[in-house]
Amino acid sequence: MNYNILIGLVLLMICQIAVWYQTHTQFFIPWAKNNILIISLFGFPISYLFIISYRHLIEGFDGMLWPSKLIGFASGMLVMGTLTYIHMHQGINLKTGVTLILAIVIVLIQIFWKQ
Repeated sequence: MNYNILIGLVLLMICQIAVWYQTHTQFFIPWAKNNILIISLFGFPISYLFIISYRHLIEGFDGMLWPSKLIGFASGMLVMGTLTYIHMHQGINLKTGVTLILAIVIVLIQIFWKQ
């Protein structure tokens, strides 16, 4: 795995985690529910980091857009599953578990399957 892919993955995971907290804290922190406008202001730095992360991923995949998009989708699924379980205590049923496994497989295929 090259340097750009690694940096892109790290930034992408930070972004996915930040987006999860930005959109879901309203359900378990009363302050966030009453201050949605303030929470939404975090969208600018998150968007900026998304742009930088995708730049690194696309450069790491020699200009190919599909790998970065699929990795972005799959990483969002993994973050969603993990943080929803931790904070919302919503378990992972068989259907969701299979979906998360498929998300991991998508990431691994995009990173390690060379054309």
